[in-house]
Amino acid sequence: MVINLSKTDSVFGNFIAEIRDEIVQRDRMRFRRNLERISEIMAYELSKQLRFSTVDVTTQLGETTARTIKDEIVLATILRAGLPMHQGLLNYFDKAESAFVSAYRKHTTAEDFDIYVEYCAAPTLEGKVLIISDPMLATGNSMYMVYKALEKYGKPLEIHIVTAISTPEAIDFVLNKLPAKTKIWTGGIDDELTAQSYIVPGIGDAGDLAFGDKI
Repeated sequence: MVINLSKTDSVFGNFIAEIRDEIVQRDRMRFRRNLERISEIMAYELSKQLRFSTVDVTTQLGETTARTIKDEIVLATILRAGLPMHQGLLNYFDKAESAFVSAYRKHTTAEDFDIYVEYCAAPTLEGKVLIISDPMLATGNSMYMVYKALEKYGKPLEIHIVTAISTPEAIDFVLNKLPAKTKIWTGGIDDELTAQSYIVPGIGDAGDLAFGDKI
């Protein structure tokens, strides 16, 4: 149910290290590209669990066959922080459809907040593989609200959550709230949450690091 790619040594670890590094983070373009790279590797690993079919291919010199993805895929992301990861997934699942959801925290105090969803654009999800990306899975509340916003578009065949950094609390929450067999793909699991629900050591605010501070 949970696939933690940091458990296996690979170049993937370089990209996780760089999105955490406060010095490297100052280069917004590199931060965005590293999130892309992380999700590209996750897309490759995730693809191994999809359904494939055999197709005929005509080359300039003859005929052959190939194994290609059979599943229809919808890539969903949470604006704005999820956009680099969405692009990384789209680089590999280039025939996929896309869905976009606007979700944000509205604080009542420094520590208390509610999650609001104001915008959702999606194709039908009926019978398709739904992949939702967001860099940080801190409490799981935003991911759950996004899933609820997407529910009206149909019942997916499978649901995959793709995230750079997560917490045990969020993983448990999401797996308990989303349909059975939902899979979470993560680049690292950090144990601590601040009173404001930020992951420690985490990376900071992924949206600000990727696109600049917001007022």
